[in-house]
Amino acid sequence: MGGKYYARCKVISQDMIAERIYSLWLQAEDIAAAAIAGQFVNLYTEDGSKLLPRPVSLCEIRREEGKIRLVYRAGARGTGTDSFSRYREGDEMTVFGPLGNGFPLEACAGRTAVLLGGGIGIPPMLALAAALNGVRWESGEKPRVEAVLGYNDEIFLAEEFRPYGKVTLASLSGSYGVRGTVLDALKAGGIRPDIIYACGPAPMLRAVKEYARQIQADCWISMEERMACGIGACLGCVCQSTQVDGHSMVKNKRICKEGPVFPAESIVI
Repeated sequence: MGGKYYARCKVISQDMIAERIYSLWLQAEDIAAAAIAGQFVNLYTEDGSKLLPRPVSLCEIRREEGKIRLVYRAGARGTGTDSFSRYREGDEMTVFGPLGNGFPLEACAGRTAVLLGGGIGIPPMLALAAALNGVRWESGEKPRVEAVLGYNDEIFLAEEFRPYGKVTLASLSGSYGVRGTVLDALKAGGIRPDIIYACGPAPMLRAVKEYARQIQADCWISMEERMACGIGACLGCVCQSTQVDGHSMVKNKRICKEGPVFPAESIVI
């Protein structure tokens, strides 16, 4: 594994699985072979007026079949992702990846790992759940995996987590599962994590970081941010870090390069 690939990838299928939420399967042999859970790819539009790619996290990785799955929200931050939603089977897209750093798995053996996903931060948690299930743990002890998923509107992907462990839902309206946030649902269920993995909006990650500190649990978070180059050259997606970065010589880290996955204590949210 390893390496980055710039390729024209064929669309295998695309479906809308919730309001403006699309599930896109691509034939991408080299990217699938190199990718790990927590990484992302850059997608390019065919519109010459939109030069910058759109970063989309990996939702599923099927190495043996050379396929990757991307689940994204169309129109979340402009018209670029809207154009992706019009692709159909047989079309081709320009894809660059895999990019960034993924989730570390080694510390999970024999422990309770809780995966917290909020909104469009849910898809990369599915790739992580599958990765944790697929590891051959030298100790012989698989981690106990639980997923807590938070929604504002329609639910999506929830059933696909169930083969990997217990799933708890949360929604601010109370329409699905526990009324409140993913942390409200975690606490209501009496779940005591040894290690937390999280992806979602900044207010959620801020609360998760503080909760992990309080209970002294290891915590890894995946940051969501607009990006330009995706390879760390432009410094367009920096976040504040707790230590001086060797590249910029200030307390910044590039989400696309040093992230998107960070130890929670290493960054300021």
